[in-house]
Amino acid sequence: MSVESLQATTPVPFGQLVPVTVHFDDLDALGMLHNSRYPLMVERAWAEYWHGQGFGFDGDWEAAGDMCNVIKEMHVSYERPVTRPGRYAAHLWVERLGRTGLTYGFRLCSADGDETYAHGHRVLVRVDPQALRPTPWSDRARAVAADLVRPEADAAAIAEADAA
Repeated sequence: MSVESLQATTPVPFGQLVPVTVHFDDLDALGMLHNSRYPLMVERAWAEYWHGQGFGFDGDWEAAGDMCNVIKEMHVSYERPVTRPGRYAAHLWVERLGRTGLTYGFRLCSADGDETYAHGHRVLVRVDPQALRPTPWSDRARAVAADLVRPEADAAAIAEADAA
């Protein structure tokens, strides 16, 4: 199984667009995507992406390997509301891959990648399932993550967009 990739009007310069769907019941009383749903959509997109790369979790933490990780930090900036159900995308990339930690960036955006609704980052730490202490990522996970690393030249553009 592999993740269905989206075609952007202007191809994303790094990372990948993963389709997400906003359903009617994701909207709040004002008819906008509830603030808690933005990170949930991104989380589901990441899970689909990793699953498409052959990583998964079936309830056994001992066998989970790289999927045994915890969230250390999450930051979301909301730029504009999503006001109707439909197809959207999560633009996913890796900002930093350390020995035991991984910082990924994301945008919840239009299906073509042209409009940004929210953006942010999340820091994960891989942990040993017994000790619940940091443990190194596998070589296989590092290779998959390396394909999504944001080039340094794009760092300034993202920082400017975040500040705007």
